[in-house]
Amino acid sequence: MNDHIVVLEKLIKDFDGKRAVDNFSLKLSKGEILGLLGPNGAGKTTTIRMIMNIIAPDSGNIKILGEKFSEKIKDRIGYLPEERGLYRKLKISETLSFFGELKGMKKIEIKNKGNELLKKFDLEDYRNKKVEELSKGMAQKLQFITTIMHSPEFLILDEPFAGLDPINIEIVKNIILEKKREGVTIILSTHLMEYAEKIVDSVVMINKGKKVLDGPLSEIKSEYGTKFLKVNYNGNSEFVSSLEYVKDVKDYGKEMEIELQDINDKDKLLKDLINKLSVNSFQTTEPSLSNIFIKKLSQTNGIVEGDNR
Repeated sequence: MNDHIVVLEKLIKDFDGKRAVDNFSLKLSKGEILGLLGPNGAGKTTTIRMIMNIIAPDSGNIKILGEKFSEKIKDRIGYLPEERGLYRKLKISETLSFFGELKGMKKIEIKNKGNELLKKFDLEDYRNKKVEELSKGMAQKLQFITTIMHSPEFLILDEPFAGLDPINIEIVKNIILEKKREGVTIILSTHLMEYAEKIVDSVVMINKGKKVLDGPLSEIKSEYGTKFLKVNYNGNSEFVSSLEYVKDVKDYGKEMEIELQDINDKDKLLKDLINKLSVNSFQTTEPSLSNIFIKKLSQTNGIVEGDNR
């Protein structure tokens, strides 16, 4: 039995003679969280809009939940677009009623589920406030609630963490994982790699409309090897990038991710670091998703490794 919830086959889309999506294929299984990654303008949003039938591909095939897109299928999907769309003059309670009825929910379902989610996001005291009176973060939480309220089988979340503080990012992250446990299939597009890395099962990276990386996150990380070290430190670390046995450095001021030419040089590195820095922690690690993203982008754009030190 084929359990693929999403099947995209050889999608092509041009705008004004420029190819936005180039021969893109994808299969996504039930209960899987896919991280859809890529720089701005890579083709991610165009791909999402084709899945949602907002725009049609010039060629290729799309199947969602085993069939072609239809109004019936639409009610089984939750879509959080990057460009948020709430009616500013509606109250929160009216907004929930509007979106719930659009998805075929009964009034009692809207009330019960709406109350549950408003409480979870600490919005229950604002139910009579108009959208235009809400802060950006509160409006973002409301938009997320309208996306999941009807219990969709397939979720597309385009930048779901945008505009949220760390507490609400954690709430959204936990709800995404809760949906996965319920068997919901999820496409997650985000620039916040540290959150994507914690929750996605697989990754697809697009650059200039083409797929440049595809597979389970664990396999992708193992392909990039274990020649990486994570160092938490205090001091001036400028010298690290000039050490001859260091291949690459991603430095964040208090923490570095260092790639060695040979992992056997890690003791030499530790000695050199201790001579010039106060080292709080030093450990072998897999490359972060952010590091893989930058390296892959550099390769596909023809940038020589090390240029970004």
